[in-house]
Amino acid sequence: MKREYEVIIIGGGIIGCATAFELAKRGITDILLIEKRYLTSGATGRCGAGIRQQWGSELNARLALESTHIFEHLEEYTGYGHSCGLHQGGYLLVAYTQKEWDQFQENLKVQHRLGIDSRALTPQEAKQIVPYLNTDGVYGATFCQKDGHADPFHCTQAYAQGAARMGVEFLTYTEVTGLQIQNGQIAGVETTKGPFSARIVLNCANVHAPELARMAGEEIPVTSERHQALVTEPVAPLIDCMVMAFSRSFYVQQTPHGSFVMGIGPREEPSFSFRSTWQFLEQNCAVMCEALPVLRKLNVVRQWAGQYDLSPDRNPIIDEAKQARGFYSICGFSGHGFMVGPRIAILMANHLAGKDDTMDIRMFSKKRYETGKLLLEPAVV
Repeated sequence: MKREYEVIIIGGGIIGCATAFELAKRGITDILLIEKRYLTSGATGRCGAGIRQQWGSELNARLALESTHIFEHLEEYTGYGHSCGLHQGGYLLVAYTQKEWDQFQENLKVQHRLGIDSRALTPQEAKQIVPYLNTDGVYGATFCQKDGHADPFHCTQAYAQGAARMGVEFLTYTEVTGLQIQNGQIAGVETTKGPFSARIVLNCANVHAPELARMAGEEIPVTSERHQALVTEPVAPLIDCMVMAFSRSFYVQQTPHGSFVMGIGPREEPSFSFRSTWQFLEQNCAVMCEALPVLRKLNVVRQWAGQYDLSPDRNPIIDEAKQARGFYSICGFSGHGFMVGPRIAILMANHLAGKDDTMDIRMFSKKRYETGKLLLEPAVV
């Protein structure tokens, strides 16, 4: 393996692999992607795998809409020989308060301006889509058939294999331990397998992005929050869509092979722990069995934990280090990095390749926290 590259990418999740692929498509193929474990070993491989366009901000709705268009033909787009598991069974978003229902009406206006085919439902109409839904206390719901879920492992592999065919190199089980900086410019990285030089380094390390950014003299306002999930035994088809509630902070879906995957939002301090807890099992089951009583008799097969890289306004941060030009941090996705990864990769690749883009990368700068021009998102679990 050589020691000099044009671009080094740190992090082998959907963001890192998709960006490598998009750069290679634009002729920048002299790339080394470094992952400290295996591809998808971090947040991507532990996510809920949902893909939804029902967002409250135009920014996130656009990112998700344009990413969905790619997910819909990702195999062909990347030349991948396996299904990426996209299933567009829809998302049913349930409102349990009047305030939440009022916000849903505003969210729909944003979505409809972009051509997203979402619609408002009465509790009775919601029950027609999910017959087992307990509608007690439900004010209403919204639904978009084009929402759904995909396989994060195959999606990431699709990008990685596509990038590899164009000449991108991958180095797994290798940790970045330091940065090389010369005259205010990034020059490379130090790793557990020796140094590698590059004029551009992309920090796609999710919750570990802030510690890498500090090596470049930057403070990135991202914290790590543990999110847990569980999966049940497989049963005959009961629901075809994802059911989600923001005010009660839960999501649940039935996978194609019959298992239910579900989770609830945490009430805990920032943590890097990947351990799952019995308290989560107890709390999750109580919330989910009230929403969908049919789940009461299902056996839980396993549970796990992953990390959200939370930014202050729950939106991505893309920032170039002032003291190490060419070093970019791409993080802060706050739990929706998988579903917007395809479009973020295009944005980043266009920026580095000098191509035009319909989005302005500067809007994602951390400067917004100094100016107060936050990218607020009302629709986050």
